[in-house]
Amino acid sequence: MDPVNVREFEALARERLDPVHYDYFAGAAQDEVTARANESAFGRLALVPRILRGAQPPVLDVTLLGATASMPVLMAPTAFHRLAHPDAERATARAAAAAGTIMIAAMLSTVAIEDIAAEAAKVTSDREPALWFQLYIQPDLGFTEAIVRRAEAAGCRALVVTVDSAALGRHERNDRNTFHDLPAGMRCENLRELRGGEPGSVRQVVLSPEISWRHIDWLREITPLPIVLKGALHPLDVRLAVERGVDALLVSNHGGRQLDTAPATIDQFPYVVEAAEGRVPLLLDGGVRRGTDVVKALALGADAVAVGRPVLWGLAADGEPGVTKVLEMLRTETAHTLTLCGCDAPRAVTRDLVREVRCCH
Repeated sequence: MDPVNVREFEALARERLDPVHYDYFAGAAQDEVTARANESAFGRLALVPRILRGAQPPVLDVTLLGATASMPVLMAPTAFHRLAHPDAERATARAAAAAGTIMIAAMLSTVAIEDIAAEAAKVTSDREPALWFQLYIQPDLGFTEAIVRRAEAAGCRALVVTVDSAALGRHERNDRNTFHDLPAGMRCENLRELRGGEPGSVRQVVLSPEISWRHIDWLREITPLPIVLKGALHPLDVRLAVERGVDALLVSNHGGRQLDTAPATIDQFPYVVEAAEGRVPLLLDGGVRRGTDVVKALALGADAVAVGRPVLWGLAADGEPGVTKVLEMLRTETAHTLTLCGCDAPRAVTRDLVREVRCCH
């Protein structure tokens, strides 16, 4: 039976994935408290619709850092798509481009950023694809700069800098499965050194607690690309980011894959909104599975959301068509929810349309 909603893709993907690879994608840090909370927290929020507003059918387009997305749903950066499907990031790039939304290509992708951009461009021959690049700043700044230059040359229009990874989160599912390396023949192609234009050896990503605000300042100096900071949750860090000229924030707890028991992103989001004071665009990922989730995030102040695991489930289930179906389901549900709330666009969603529901037992 074909899936009728985004959640149903996971069961289909699980049937088709190597169990070890399914655990890698589905798993999170330690007891996986945060990963579960990301989804369940949306259930504690209720939408309170407006009526008789005479609204037109909703137009979902949003503009973010100069790039237009056809809906307020972006593709979050996720690693190792080749574990899910042989077409890997090529398939997800084509699906995102066809949907007209922004793909945030992962630094730890199994297809090089140049090839991802080329696949997206095949679909968007009449326009520049909306492609951003996710970056882990490496202690070797020379190598980091080389990756940034590759992203610039490939046509990426923003850098999404992940800052919640001073060390790798402990994934006990991976420990049980002794899964710590990619299968033979699979590599993180963006970590491949280029020597005179020819591909060389592949480096290991280095996660270091020494990465600090001075590295963000350095990045600002070497590239004109907008910088989106991914992973700031504490209001004090949000204020520091805004003061240092970060162009946008992606509020994220890494899908629960880093610090377990960190708050669900939708729970923490109001504190981020307050600290940011409307000075930069705010995005959110973590637990978005329905159009109602998208609209709840918009009501709390998000400019858009990003989805990660649903894309992987669609890819594993049916390659590019599976990813396309996931994105179209979210588009359809978001438009339907906006209509029922009396809104004709994402910008028409206001804070009064959502309230918290306390459990009665």
